[in-house]
Amino acid sequence: MGTATKRGDVLKEVREAFGLVPEWLTSMPEEAIGGFWSLMRDFYLAETKIPNKYKELIGIAVSGATRCRYCQLFHAEGARLNGATDEEIAEASMMAGVTMAGSTFLNAQGVDFETFQKETSQIVAYVKQQQAKQPASARPAPRASV
Repeated sequence: MGTATKRGDVLKEVREAFGLVPEWLTSMPEEAIGGFWSLMRDFYLAETKIPNKYKELIGIAVSGATRCRYCQLFHAEGARLNGATDEEIAEASMMAGVTMAGSTFLNAQGVDFETFQKETSQIVAYVKQQQAKQPASARPAPRASV
């Protein structure tokens, strides 16, 4: 695309990309709109190291954690546009829930971070050791990921 930073140029690029300019974007301050659009255009919408389908699934998980219905709708539709199935969207949503449950428990309990970090390293080493025992062709996807 381009390198628009002025409101009029940004809105023109947005219209070309989306077919319209969302109303909420028109109320964004002049000082912010160029930077916001640049980040959206050059990182979020662009092909980067993370495939766009995965970026959208991450967005779904974050929208669940932040309870943002705007982001949930936007990222769910974006995920579908990028080939995600309803099952993948549900799995991303569940991953957010599992992560939030674990996070809530760990933080509420005040679990010692250094102990958690040490145990996580031990788990990773164990799983790697178990994987190394299997021939490469027989290795399933790891069951424990950290």
